[in-house]
Amino acid sequence: MADINNILQYIKQYGYIFLAIIVFLEYLNLPGLPAGIIMPAAGILVKYDGLNFIYTLIISVISGLLGSFVLYALGHYCGKPILKKIQNKFPKLKKAIDKTYKYMDKYGNSGILIARVIPVARTLISLVAGTFNVGFVNFTLYSVIGITIWNFAFIYAGYAFSYLFLK
Repeated sequence: MADINNILQYIKQYGYIFLAIIVFLEYLNLPGLPAGIIMPAAGILVKYDGLNFIYTLIISVISGLLGSFVLYALGHYCGKPILKKIQNKFPKLKKAIDKTYKYMDKYGNSGILIARVIPVARTLISLVAGTFNVGFVNFTLYSVIGITIWNFAFIYAGYAFSYLFLK
């Protein structure tokens, strides 16, 4: 796994396109670079290298939403078999998947928003929402709010605490 200095170099070299691709892949719940590294790295570059905070946030939200749409579609069209395979292949995720189901069951559409700010559940919620056949407009609305909150917090953390990362 790459560290924050590698991510800084990649974002510097490839700019917003790298950020968009890596955030898209991260929201597909693919192993690799977690938001806890990507977003603070972007925040550091906002402070020191001329990235625009608003553009960075917008690109990260759009990319996260696009990745979420892919998982939502998978959940909508073939969710239960996929979730079973994920649980069988990665038994440690069973608890997170069950917790995500409980959020959806208990809170309905606002469960999407709540799950968006909880690690692991925030990317699994797309698959679960598709499986629950949550309306696409509601899914999009609650996802945009939750993704924006999550990405803003981490980008801002990188911006505000960049002195801790750069030594």
